[in-house]
Amino acid sequence: MISRRAFLVHSALAGGSLAALPGLFPAEAKVRGDLPAPPVDAEIAWIDGAAPVLHEGETWGVPWPRGTKKKGARFALRDGEGRALPVQSWTTATWPDGSIKWTAHAIPAGAGRTARLRVVPGRAAPPEAPVRAAEQGDAIEVTSGPLRWRIARNGESIILAAAHGGRETLRNLRLVATTQDRPESEAEETIARRRYASAVTGAAIEQAGPVRAVVRVEGRHRGGDRAWLPFTMRLYFHAGSEAVRIVHSFVFDGDEQKDFIRGLGLVGEVPMADAPYDRHVRFAGTGDGVWGEAVQPLTGLRRNAGKAFRDAQVAGLKVPPIAEMAAPVRDGLPYVPLWGDFTLSQPNPDGFAITKRTKAGHGWIEVDAGSRANGLGFVGGPAGGVAFGCKDFWQRCPVRLDIRDAHTETASFTVWYHSPDAPAMDLRFYHDGMGMNDHAAENEGLDITYEDYEAGWGTPHGIARTTEFTLWPLPATPTRERFAAMAAFVAAPPRLAATPARIHAAGVFGDWGLPDRSTPARAAIEAQNDYLLEFYRGQIEQRRWYGFWNYGDIMHTYDVDRHVWRYDIGGFAWDNSELSPDLWLWYSFLRSGDPRVFRMAEAMTRHTGEVDVYHLGRFRGLGTRHAVQHWGDSSKQPRVSNAAYRRIYYYLTADERVGDLMRELLDSDRTLVHVDIGRKVGARRSGSLPPGGTGAVTAEAPLPEGQIFLQFGTSWCSLVAAWLTEWERTGDRRWRDRILAGMTSIAALPKRWFAGGAAFDLATGRFLGAGEKVSVSHLNSVFGAVEMNSELFDLLDVPAYEEAWLDYCVAYNAPAAEFQAMTGAPGQGRNLKEGHSRLTAFAARQRKDPALARRAWAEFFSGEAGLGMGIPAQQRKIDGPAVLKPVDEAPSVSTNATAQWGLAAIQNLALIGDALEASYPGGG
Repeated sequence: MISRRAFLVHSALAGGSLAALPGLFPAEAKVRGDLPAPPVDAEIAWIDGAAPVLHEGETWGVPWPRGTKKKGARFALRDGEGRALPVQSWTTATWPDGSIKWTAHAIPAGAGRTARLRVVPGRAAPPEAPVRAAEQGDAIEVTSGPLRWRIARNGESIILAAAHGGRETLRNLRLVATTQDRPESEAEETIARRRYASAVTGAAIEQAGPVRAVVRVEGRHRGGDRAWLPFTMRLYFHAGSEAVRIVHSFVFDGDEQKDFIRGLGLVGEVPMADAPYDRHVRFAGTGDGVWGEAVQPLTGLRRNAGKAFRDAQVAGLKVPPIAEMAAPVRDGLPYVPLWGDFTLSQPNPDGFAITKRTKAGHGWIEVDAGSRANGLGFVGGPAGGVAFGCKDFWQRCPVRLDIRDAHTETASFTVWYHSPDAPAMDLRFYHDGMGMNDHAAENEGLDITYEDYEAGWGTPHGIARTTEFTLWPLPATPTRERFAAMAAFVAAPPRLAATPARIHAAGVFGDWGLPDRSTPARAAIEAQNDYLLEFYRGQIEQRRWYGFWNYGDIMHTYDVDRHVWRYDIGGFAWDNSELSPDLWLWYSFLRSGDPRVFRMAEAMTRHTGEVDVYHLGRFRGLGTRHAVQHWGDSSKQPRVSNAAYRRIYYYLTADERVGDLMRELLDSDRTLVHVDIGRKVGARRSGSLPPGGTGAVTAEAPLPEGQIFLQFGTSWCSLVAAWLTEWERTGDRRWRDRILAGMTSIAALPKRWFAGGAAFDLATGRFLGAGEKVSVSHLNSVFGAVEMNSELFDLLDVPAYEEAWLDYCVAYNAPAAEFQAMTGAPGQGRNLKEGHSRLTAFAARQRKDPALARRAWAEFFSGEAGLGMGIPAQQRKIDGPAVLKPVDEAPSVSTNATAQWGLAAIQNLALIGDALEASYPGGG
């Protein structure tokens, strides 16, 4: 016999989903030998459709069907022509039987020039010039071909030096931060500013080579007697690459009333050995545009230096010997200014400007301007230099690139990932409380603006941000063509991924299938999902959802009257993962492999896992509900910090930072000891706000020490995502047992899932208490609970829990009389029928019930409290004096409805797709 999930996987491999009604649910009693052989290799593709012009080494993940790869399995890589390629492989997850579930693989720079690659069993080919990391005294040394890096284990500098071919090209790479004690907008006599630099407290090798080496660095920013803004930084080196990729994360642990960050930068020094006229500066513009000049120009002079000199300088080459220069120019060189300082500043997403000056104390000269810079600069010459870049440069504005003292023996560069040009960050709460001094008043505020306000809870203390940099210590000035390719690499790094069909064949991430447009109904659903993805991509651009703290998030609800999203209305503003748009994007990518969807989902993952979650302090491990400011709402919950929103990205990319974020959540249930999610539920004066208006189910009496009240869907399932991922990553059965304790104890409660929540024992992971009352919330299954339960059904065998969940799935959207018959209670608290149709579909599939399948599609097409079909036809262009600029709007689109409609569409098609045509009302 095989498991339910194994049957679904193998039937998908066979090319079918469900047989047509009435034989909708074929029997599962097949022996394994009757099924297609599971894949033993994996097809990998560049998500942009072709091999990139430039890549500096790639890392990606591959899933494997259960039981097909045993511990210790070896992997090789072949290109489209069957040639062996160097690859480094490691396991990132295992199945419950110990077989390999996910592997990660890395290739050297420039490898894999065919559109598709294949991971196969076998011994890996070694790289021609391996990368190696080793401890050397008080430093870590990384070598890769002609490059040698020294990374500090303490002190101010992070990279002490990088040498190319024995010549030191980069030194003293460090972080800087500048702050002030009040914003400029305040009418104060003086502003006190302080400067901080990185103080490394430790460094460790995480991977030593031969294809990929990773070094993790930790520290804080120090200035005077203060150390704050803790950071982690990973340095990634690949064989064959001259670059280091840097993933840097910091946590704001200051006082938003006093600490106004003005600048955040990455600074390095570049020894300058060439003559001033052989020193070159480059900035990337938009597209393949490059601005390049010399420190001492030889073009445009009154006297002609000679074509060979002019051409060489423009190309970034060493000019001919100076003795060959025209005498009037050679003699006049002392009077040709040396330009030492250069800046490219991008204060907003629509424009950048380049300026330069000779040196400090003298005026700046305006050079040129453009729209959106790709975020790459260079300073150096024929004897060597450094290119430095920042991913998502203009999207994360205000940002800046600086070059200083290029006319001296040592130039410096700074990548300002928050520009000191801009006003200082003002992270203070945006209003004064407006008289909301108790829970009753706060609830009335919630009723009118949808904002859950509580004094002191809208703090940024503990939020974080991750930024990616790339540095190239180069032996010479790159050609303009190569520099443009490097800029394209920084702006949109190429990605390898297993193909959608191959990921699906592995049976990971629950219920989803590949796009199928073979019938009118299927085509209509796929077309609407495609439209919604493109609509939100367009809204990000039209509404300028960019900026240091904002990029990656989207808005919650639209204001048709003003033709804007409700950016300033309480809980209707930033979405903060409300109703799982993160999952909608990731499942859409899994199905399509669309690079645009990947990059949108990646930006959301970076944002919501960092900015919307607390990484230290009293709210550590919890996230913030949707709000005008990402951290502003007083509802702090696991539903936002949810590892379910990070794990797909982690497994697809093996990104260690996201792995850290999920591991941070393992004990976040303990934060709920002093953060009571439902603390306001009983304190209401207004009758217009129903109980549980914020999705809270609460205990009726104080709980003993060591217990908390935990909601099943919004909290426990979110915690399960972290525990499940840790069990998969490490094989540590403590986390499996903690999940099992929750499952078995929920099943033992009288009302099981219908109780909504119960007292939870932190030590054992078991739910306690009576569980005798029905408390159903529309939020209880829309924050990853559906997806987590689908995976739990596959991974763990707990029949009583399975029945409890399936009963909930059947009852949630059931007619009132049927709900009452099943639960003994009226069906209050139920809405989002479209989104919850996937619960009905899951029960239909598991219980092989064609009537439930038909009911699920009827619910999906009902349009009740959701989108309905035909959304693309609603889009309209608004222009003229009604708006600041022309915009597109689709009035009925909200992020809640979109995310749940999209997930229901994907999961219903996978679960009961063959029941669709009989239920499709047509139209759309």
